[in-house]
Amino acid sequence: MSAPTRKRRWLTICAITASAALVAIPAGAASGGDSSPFGARALAQLAAGRAQSVGGISPKVKAEDADGGNEADEIAEGADQYAEARTSPGVVAPGAYGAAWSSLNNLSSTGGSWRNVTDLPYNSDDSRYRDYDSNSSGGSGYVTGRLAAMAADDHGYVYAGSAGGGVWRSRSGGGHWKPISDKLPAQSTGALALDGGGRLWLGTGEASTNADAYLGSGVYVLSNPHHGTFSSRSRVGGDELESTTVHELRFGGGKVWAATSRGVWSHSTKKLVGAWKLEFAPNPDYLPGGSLTSDPAAAYKNIANDIAIDPKDPSKVVLAVGWRSGDDYNGFYTKVNGTWTRITSGLGDLPSDADNVGNVTFARSADGSRYYAIDQSPEQLNTNPDSGLEGIYVSKSGSPTGPWTKIADYKGLAADGSALTSSGYMPGVQAWYNQFLTVDPADAEHVYTGLEEVYETKDGGSNWSTVGPYWNFGFSCWSIDPTKQTGDCNQTTHSDQHGVAIGSYHGKSFVYVGNDGGAYKRPVNGKQDAEGHATDWISLNDGTIDTLQYFSVGIGKDLAHGGVSVTGGLQDNGQSILRSNDTVMGSNFGGDGGDTLTDPANGCNIAEEYVYLAVQVTQNCAINDGSWVNDSSKITSYSVAPADNATGEARFIAPLAADAKNSSTWIAGGRHVWVQTHGYAIRSGDEWTSVHDLGAGHTATAVAASGGKVYAAWCGPCNNQGFTRGIAVGNADGTGWQDIVLPAKGAAGTVPNRYLSSFAIDPKNADHVYLTVNGFSRQWTEGPGAGVGHVFESTDGGTTWRDISANLPDVPADSAVVTPGGGLAVGTDLGVVYRAPGRTTWQRVGSLPAVAVLQLRLSPNGKTLYAATHGRGIYTIGIRNLS
Repeated sequence: MSAPTRKRRWLTICAITASAALVAIPAGAASGGDSSPFGARALAQLAAGRAQSVGGISPKVKAEDADGGNEADEIAEGADQYAEARTSPGVVAPGAYGAAWSSLNNLSSTGGSWRNVTDLPYNSDDSRYRDYDSNSSGGSGYVTGRLAAMAADDHGYVYAGSAGGGVWRSRSGGGHWKPISDKLPAQSTGALALDGGGRLWLGTGEASTNADAYLGSGVYVLSNPHHGTFSSRSRVGGDELESTTVHELRFGGGKVWAATSRGVWSHSTKKLVGAWKLEFAPNPDYLPGGSLTSDPAAAYKNIANDIAIDPKDPSKVVLAVGWRSGDDYNGFYTKVNGTWTRITSGLGDLPSDADNVGNVTFARSADGSRYYAIDQSPEQLNTNPDSGLEGIYVSKSGSPTGPWTKIADYKGLAADGSALTSSGYMPGVQAWYNQFLTVDPADAEHVYTGLEEVYETKDGGSNWSTVGPYWNFGFSCWSIDPTKQTGDCNQTTHSDQHGVAIGSYHGKSFVYVGNDGGAYKRPVNGKQDAEGHATDWISLNDGTIDTLQYFSVGIGKDLAHGGVSVTGGLQDNGQSILRSNDTVMGSNFGGDGGDTLTDPANGCNIAEEYVYLAVQVTQNCAINDGSWVNDSSKITSYSVAPADNATGEARFIAPLAADAKNSSTWIAGGRHVWVQTHGYAIRSGDEWTSVHDLGAGHTATAVAASGGKVYAAWCGPCNNQGFTRGIAVGNADGTGWQDIVLPAKGAAGTVPNRYLSSFAIDPKNADHVYLTVNGFSRQWTEGPGAGVGHVFESTDGGTTWRDISANLPDVPADSAVVTPGGGLAVGTDLGVVYRAPGRTTWQRVGSLPAVAVLQLRLSPNGKTLYAATHGRGIYTIGIRNLS
């Protein structure tokens, strides 16, 4: 399986959420053109590789890998698009999400309560789904959504901080999880840390600068983490750290230090009231209140990654500061004569020049004899297609000022049992995104490091083992055999490591890791096989922790078992499928899952969008025992991408829809509006027909159809450098297309000049349609024509529009659905709102945490509303309860 293909998708930028200003981290270049689905390409190459090699595979670079396998540009482009929806056409001021959360909580509520339907184990290796486009048998086992931080103590308590679903606690060494931060206005975790008194500190705002990371609302402390829960009253200091991300929290000299997206701050650990102190910001003019605060680059000018405090002298502190893609201010800083000064020499092997200091993580040994560091290099990121890792280092003096000695590089790690040995995707290729580092409290030379994989050294870095390989594909022990999880290989962890902790349970020490697939543990001094792979990883994703990050949801009748089948596309966890008789969810498509189509009449007719309109389709739920490896006629899922996929003229997560009156007519949006009329029987991308060209530089953001009438929204440019948007309306047969004239400056009462996110068509009248608008209104957005409003209505087929937002909170709107009887439900970045038939005002639906709801769908019988949340799984509520 080609690692570059698998990773060409979901990662790079900073979109942002719950309680703060949304700022996007700009992409450095246009996307490449990889159009192949992960599972298909991966397993096909494995089959060929197995015939030629016993120990592994070395996939050839294909034509679509014209960038030589370097995914950085594609990742950055795809990730940037998630943020564009929320920021364009300008810069969003701090406080936008906080104001929206307050407004949402002040709405009256509908009846009924939400029910989580995905709160059960999700088996990524489910043996039922080993078809051509599946990732099953890779070895990750039970998974959940991305975890950004971990903490653990010596009493069996483990804390997991998720990317968008809050903080969770286990009292049994992992598993049997309970959420403990649902009352906070931010559910995105940046850092978790236990201080010397046993208090749990939470820094909100994930700092991995990836596609769907959200800003936070500050730092909180839980005095009794064994029993308590976080509340807004437990925030440390004032609002100084609102609208930031927190990369690390460190303790020393009676202070807690926070490395944030707005510099390094400190606060007393004894007196929690009072303001945070700004210790150092390299470019203070770009901070809120500064002369350059509105500059589009402001979000990247004061990024701090970590703090190293000398254990022998807490007054000696080293700051690791810098933007992962490079900036003049990148480097290490320490105080000289009371002034923070860049360290320009004396670090030994650890670089001091700006070009080679990027994302950095420190860790020190419990006895103070060793300091370790990971350094990601902006120069490597921008020039080396194989890796962005500069190296792993040790300071044997125990001082963060060194001298430092390099103890690992990407080539050495690749040779130590790694699964990432192919050109274009080697250890550390995403070191800007994947990093953790910790030292065994009982042994200063025993270190765990996380990049894409998990590595371990027991001798201070002289020798390394890949104890958690990226996957087991390519190893001689691997087999697709459905009677086994992953052939004869042992379970590994999910890929892409972010958080780590060491704790004890019943007197035994464990290392806990958090990654894009959730939480895993193994004994600190665990066992390895002959290749250095751990034999004792245990998945802690038992179904009680649901932090799954859905982009979409699809529902269809389960003809084999009664009830319905529920599917959905996920960040880095493929597509989940839940049949009506299941006690465990399976994964029938691998990689990233984007939009989803499911036949309401048959839940095994499924189409899943990978990225950039790479669409796969199946008519049997993609059930397969893997026999296709030896007999290609047994493949039951097919790649059917429209041509805009190959040309790169589609958005990272591109819109895909079926006609509400005819499930055999599909609409897909890239530069063109594509239509195919073979439904789930489609077998080739050639079966799509372009019915309308949106124009050069324009890409579809939303499509919908009913009875042959098609609506398409687009943007282009889609960022805040000349943002434009528009709507085109026509027929699925290619006739009657026209571009609707929308005022360029978003005049009062008209559609604003912001990202158009979805359509909802009245099932009784195709000319009656609703439009949702993302981003924030002009009160918060500094940009041309930002306008006001988030929900608009047209009764003349899109020719004119009326703002019906009324008392709707000023929050990005993502999806809408017309309910039976004429109600309207809208999914936003902070939950779901509803306007009852005949009413003009909005109510809050239930009491979801502050989580983004990216798609709403109705059940086949129209009686149940499904909400795909990006961090807390899929929820349902009965339509009759909304009245």
